[in-house]
Amino acid sequence: MKQYFLRNDLRKQFKTHSTIAGILLLIAGLISIFLPELTSLTISLFIGWMLVIGGMISGYHVMKSYNSKWIAWLKPFLLFAIGLLILYKPMTGVAAIGLMLIIYFLFDGFAGIMFGMELRPLKGWIWMTTNGLISLLIAFIFLFGWPISSLWLIGLLVGISLISDGMALLIIGTSINKNIFE
Repeated sequence: MKQYFLRNDLRKQFKTHSTIAGILLLIAGLISIFLPELTSLTISLFIGWMLVIGGMISGYHVMKSYNSKWIAWLKPFLLFAIGLLILYKPMTGVAAIGLMLIIYFLFDGFAGIMFGMELRPLKGWIWMTTNGLISLLIAFIFLFGWPISSLWLIGLLVGISLISDGMALLIIGTSINKNIFE
């Protein structure tokens, strides 16, 4: 018989953490759906700040370790400059994030489908597989709507994906019991 990743001693822990994570992902998804523009701009600004900070940290490292090599300054400069560009023009960041999310949803979809297949015949495996299919659908919707609708589409699609992830984990978490072959 096939050995499953849920040993008896880990089943209760998996059930608890899946249920909690599912509820939290549902809440995050609902917030993102009801405030899609704010979610999109917040994501863009957050990434902009992280790039600026990353550029400063990288620049500090170059300055303290090997500042005589001009090529070493390329990475800190690019991080800092792209971060400032996103902070100055957040809509440019939203469009770029849109492209990255298309790639993310493609990979998330394939990973969700594979994880769902791995969970089979565990009760609820179909929900994880469906979650993967939803992520693939989101990737294609995003691809055809980009870049015109990026401002609201990022927040909306991230919210849908989070709700889908949350539902899958919540259903799997609440359906786990002593007999994994139901």
